[in-house]
Amino acid sequence: MAQLKRKPMRRISLANIEPPPRAKRPESLTSREQQILELIWAGFKNKEIGHRLKISVKTVEAHRSNMMKKMRVSNTAQLLRTAIGSAMIRVQVA
Repeated sequence: MAQLKRKPMRRISLANIEPPPRAKRPESLTSREQQILELIWAGFKNKEIGHRLKISVKTVEAHRSNMMKKMRVSNTAQLLRTAIGSAMIRVQVA
């Protein structure tokens, strides 16, 4: 049998390829996440938020975690600061 000669494959350098643009920060929150964010701002704990909204503490924690991922923050203080800076929460000065 005759062997076929293959052309060598041309390699493409990945060094010049730019990553896709990142999503704007922060992403929009769902209405439930917005409710929970406002209750966090008001000083309520997860258990109190769950009781008030008639959802489990685990669900509150899941919403909080989703908000933190969307806003690319790692703690509650950063979450609130980012929300204030993005006008998601209104700060009323007395």
